[in-house]
Amino acid sequence: MKKIVFLVVAYCVCLSSLFAQASLQPSARVLEAMEKLRLLDGSWKGSGWLQMGPQRHEFHQTEAISFHANGTVVTIDGRGVNAKDSTEVIHQAFAVVSYDQQAEKYLIRAIRADGNHVDADFEVQSDGSIVWGFSHPMAGRIRYTIKADSDSWFEIGEMSRDGETWMKFLEIKLKKQ
Repeated sequence: MKKIVFLVVAYCVCLSSLFAQASLQPSARVLEAMEKLRLLDGSWKGSGWLQMGPQRHEFHQTEAISFHANGTVVTIDGRGVNAKDSTEVIHQAFAVVSYDQQAEKYLIRAIRADGNHVDADFEVQSDGSIVWGFSHPMAGRIRYTIKADSDSWFEIGEMSRDGETWMKFLEIKLKKQ
């Protein structure tokens, strides 16, 4: 009798783990959305400039992009150091991008090195470029546009107080490593 009970329990455990594994498969819609970001996967390195006042600051930038959780989540780990003093970190951020299939939109949470974060809008345009941005109480609307191919990444950051006139404050050019 104990042997039969053991076999039934073992069978149920095996069967339930099979069903559990099947449920871990992401939907085709999520995979299709995340595949649009696939060309970003990898390590990137280059330079850029930032201007938030009268002076332009040049920096060296790295970005490490990875896919996780069966290809349903992308992490972006960015770090910029002063071009004249590589010990001075001028930008460090980490972001997580996923796709909400119910709302049919991407979600991004960007976290700065100081611990502050922003949940931003994130879209992949028909030409493959990525536009993400958010509202800032002091600056108005901030948006970033990334144009990338298999080996180069070009990004600009712009701000607008009225949503119509945009001022560029950031430019980054990276090469895939």
